[in-house]
Amino acid sequence: MSDVGAMRILLDVDKCIAVGQCLLAAPKVFDLDDSGIVVLLDSMPPESERPAVMNAITRCPADVISLAQD
Repeated sequence: MSDVGAMRILLDVDKCIAVGQCLLAAPKVFDLDDSGIVVLLDSMPPESERPAVMNAITRCPADVISLAQD
């Protein structure tokens, strides 16, 4: 099985404003710490999570979530 083209998520947690839209969009991939800052549960989630991850990227008002361009 090849990882070529696998989805890899990047976060800029220093810019997170603790809104929680990522958790609502993709709860299997994102969580929030006690202060509400995004925590990545899986940096390389399965392809089945791509729609939820893309939704989280779109919904993030601080634009802190992206996909690696490998």
